This record gives sequence, structure tokens and C-alpha cells, in this order.
Amino acid sequence: MRISRRKFLTRTALAIGAIFLTDSYWFEKYVIETKEFFLGTASKDSNNIKIIQISDLHLKSIGYQHLNLAKNINHLQPDLIIITGDSIEKARKLNLLHEFLLLIDNHIPKVAIMGNWEYFGFVDKKELSKVYAENNGTLLLNENKRYTIKNKTISITGVDDYVTGNSDVSNAMKNHQKSDYHLVLNHCPAYTKEIINHQKENKHEVDYIFSGHTHGGQINLLGFAPFLPFGSGKYVKGWYQENKDDPKMYVSKGIGTTFLPLRFGSRAEIALFHLPA
Repeated sequence: MRISRRKFLTRTALAIGAIFLTDSYWFEKYVIETKEFFLGTASKDSNNIKIIQISDLHLKSIGYQHLNLAKNINHLQPDLIIITGDSIEKARKLNLLHEFLLLIDNHIPKVAIMGNWEYFGFVDKKELSKVYAENNGTLLLNENKRYTIKNKTISITGVDDYVTGNSDVSNAMKNHQKSDYHLVLNHCPAYTKEIINHQKENKHEVDYIFSGHTHGGQINLLGFAPFLPFGSGKYVKGWYQENKDDPKMYVSKGIGTTFLPLRFGSRAEIALFHLPA
């Protein structure tokens, strides 16, 4: 039986709408992708240092996607987890962060920074730091901490939030010790230029910068993100390098959402980085 052109177009539009709704309200939000990168001379056949980046959880509840995420992290058994801000949006949600971190094997060290939403939500820094400490984690606020993993030293600099905090890369790196690797955690990628300029002026060599904040735009149409939060700058998602001698920066699409509870063309992710041991 033939159908009219109008019915055909109507059914096509409904089908496309159903696909969009399923993808944006469910798949891209809840089926969290693991992006994997081998840095430097690291390879699948080598003994690597494994670092997982978690960003922009925006925890409102603990759902099956968070249970699956923790299970995946425990399976991957990273040597270090870096958390690049916006884990919660309100002070009263601090218990949710604790519940989520309890799902992850406690022996895995974690290091975190704050994002703009922790400030918007009036999250107490001491209480947040306490939650991380109870889960083998450290909150860095313009501070630096050194780790030794597989006989390699890793210096982690955590910069405070650029939009609502008091980002101060100079203060953050003042206790930096030369290490095999120097990684910078910086929630808002727009602050990257200041980090690069500081490391050049003070010879604090930086290997990689890890950011979040942008959510990859949340709505990304063939590479175009119509909305990016202030503090994103020109960055959306993935790898960036201003000049060949500058450190590379990875901008995570993160996990949670803000304002609109959907993602399209910007699937939730964690990133697994391999560094040569």
C-alpha cells in the first residue's frame, strides 16, 4: 500500500525525533565511553603508568551509570585518578560524592581540584577535602603534590577554578619539584594561556594539562557547539596544543550535565592515559 508524501515525511520526522530523544536523553548521558591514549613512548605492550581522568560528575544521585563507571575503573586498576572539578553542584550533595568514591577501590590514589559549580553551590572546602581524604584522595587548591609510581616521580599541580575561585598558577607551582612528569589539573581551559606563560617564564616544565568544564558543548552539531560555558575559551573537547613546544592539553567532555539534562554529539566519557614507566 502506497502512503502519501505527507505521511512519509511525518513518519520520517517522528523516527528522527525518536532517535534524537533516545540518543540525547539516554545513550550519550548514561553509556559512558572510555577514551584511551598512549602518551610519549607508551604502547600496549609496555609497562605503563595508568591515569584515569574523571571530570564534571555533577552528581545529583547515584545511578546505574555511576555503578558501572566505578566497576569499570576497578577493572582497569589505574595507578592514579585525577578529578578535574564540578563533582557536585550543592553542599548538601557532598554525601553523594562520598558514596561514589566508596565504590572505587580505596587503594587507588586520587587527586582532585574544584570547579565553578562547587563554588556556586557553596561547598565547604574543608569538608570537601575531608571527603577526598577519607577516600585516599587529595584536594589541591593552588597546590602541588608529588607521587612516586613505578619508580617514576609525578608532580601534580592543581589550579583553583578560573571562573569562581582564585586561580593562581604561580602559587600553585611554588613548591614544584622537578619530576619525571609534571601534570597540571585546570578545570577551565580558558586559563591555559596563563599556565603556559608561567611555566615558560619560570622554567617549570609542564608535560600535560587536563581540563573539563565544557562538557564538549553538551549539544555538538557536527563539530559546532552552540553553547559553551564562560571559562571555556576557544576549547571544546579533546586534545589541543598552541605551539609545538607547549604542553598538550586534554579537555574532557565529562560525565554529568547542567541546565539541559541531555547530550547530543558529546557522549559522556572518562579518559585513560598511559605514560611510559
